[in-house]
Amino acid sequence: MGKDHILERIHDFVEPYKITSGKNFKLSDIDPGDTGPLTSEKKTQAKELLQKGIEYLAEMQDMLYAQDNWAMLLIFQAMDAAGKDGTIKHVMSGVNPQGCQVYSFKPPSEEELDHDWMWRYQRCVPERGRIGIFNRSYYEEVLVVRVHKQVLAKQKMPPSLVTKNIWEERLSDMACFEQYLARNGVVVLKFFLHVSKKEQKKRFLERLSLPEKHWKFSPADVLDRKFWDDYMEAYQEAIASTASKQAPWFVVPADNKWFTRLVVAGAIVETMAKLDLAYPTVDKKRMQELAAAGAQLMRSKD
Repeated sequence: MGKDHILERIHDFVEPYKITSGKNFKLSDIDPGDTGPLTSEKKTQAKELLQKGIEYLAEMQDMLYAQDNWAMLLIFQAMDAAGKDGTIKHVMSGVNPQGCQVYSFKPPSEEELDHDWMWRYQRCVPERGRIGIFNRSYYEEVLVVRVHKQVLAKQKMPPSLVTKNIWEERLSDMACFEQYLARNGVVVLKFFLHVSKKEQKKRFLERLSLPEKHWKFSPADVLDRKFWDDYMEAYQEAIASTASKQAPWFVVPADNKWFTRLVVAGAIVETMAKLDLAYPTVDKKRMQELAAAGAQLMRSKD
């Protein structure tokens, strides 16, 4: 199966979940249990396609690093137990660690609270030639901060600036920031791993039943389920307000991990394939220098 054919097949799995405009977007239109044209009986086929995608991703990441023009920022957002960590682990398994940077953003420190809310995220944007991964991101500022108002109260904002328009203003700032990144060669892809409340419960119970997964569980995760509808409303507005061609969202069904990983890998591979990546060419003078260095090595007696 040739690379072009693989890319065509990947496109079919990715396209239904790619959001480039908030117009007419409804989160409820995407089923968390969807697996596109694949059934559970075809999981083997999906895994084979995923493996091909991982191999192509490794090849293109090597060229991205060598070319040193583009950078790529991958943003992962999800409710707890949606599979962010596992997806990142599997999809990026073939990537050279030197060319990849992963950041997981925890509650802000005192230093971070003394800066504007975007400061701690902006300083982690990947440099050229590298893939940066935000495991949660600045979108938490319109998700958890919006749902839990007490978090906003800790951000030391001047009271006169905390108006009813604050979420709309922050979303506008995010969209402008992503446009700025795109204009500077940073490719932004955003993934919302869309898990159902029923599947989340199942995964929480699994974590409680397996000692090796106890560390992943927090009682706060259960308490947050009470705000499920509030979170879905916040995600709906965040995606609709910031989806664009230069920084698309992918609302990825997450009830079936094997399908989630395929869609995420496919979106990354398809995007990188359009960047015209290549290894740097060497001019005639440089070739002569390399030839001379090779000849010197051949003459060496050690």
